[in-house]
Amino acid sequence: MTSLVILLHTLLDIYKWCLIVYVVMSWLIAFNVVNTHNRFVFTVNDFLFKITEPALRPIRRFMPNLGGVDLAPLILILLIWFAQDLLVRNLL
Repeated sequence: MTSLVILLHTLLDIYKWCLIVYVVMSWLIAFNVVNTHNRFVFTVNDFLFKITEPALRPIRRFMPNLGGVDLAPLILILLIWFAQDLLVRNLL
């Protein structure tokens, strides 16, 4: 059981880092620091979008419109931290 909890904790940690990379990459694209016409940049951005958007979409549905500020990734990171803490405290 312990190894399963550690695996789940690690997967949540990897997902959290993918979310952070996606947010930073979206800023870089928005400010024209990186170009999405580059095939590698496009592929990485598309992959990160496909793995993070299903979790972000329900959060965005309930968030109020704050203009250009998207707080959904922050809320998702907080939920991941809460889930990791719950795993460690209750199952280990």
